[in-house]
Amino acid sequence: QVQLVESGGGLVQAGDSLSLSCTFSGRTFSYYTMGWFRQAPGKERECVAAIIWNGGRTYYADSVKGRFTISRDNAKNTGYLQMNSLKPEDTAVYSCAADRRYTTLSTRREEYDYWGQGTQVTVSS
Repeated sequence: QVQLVESGGGLVQAGDSLSLSCTFSGRTFSYYTMGWFRQAPGKERECVAAIIWNGGRTYYADSVKGRFTISRDNAKNTGYLQMNSLKPEDTAVYSCAADRRYTTLSTRREEYDYWGQGTQVTVSS
């Protein structure tokens, strides 16, 4: 059974950096595309970044482009989201997800098969 567990969330000030990790277990991590989503109160869940199985293609939402970096280490079964220059509008619950179509750069939540429980990121002004 596939499981994803996020870590690294917390409370930071605007301009600070934060690094999220997503530990994958139960199957072979390299057979999955990984995405990071976030959901703020009253808003829909949105994909902020995604990466295919070998890191060869990545996606970033316009709102985070140039500030966030997605990466993965298949040997460690772990994905990462480095978040720099954080803004109060980045405040949300961040979740990682895995899509079995490992060569597809999935950006819609319906495309993902497995989800982590989420971690809270709060950015104060």
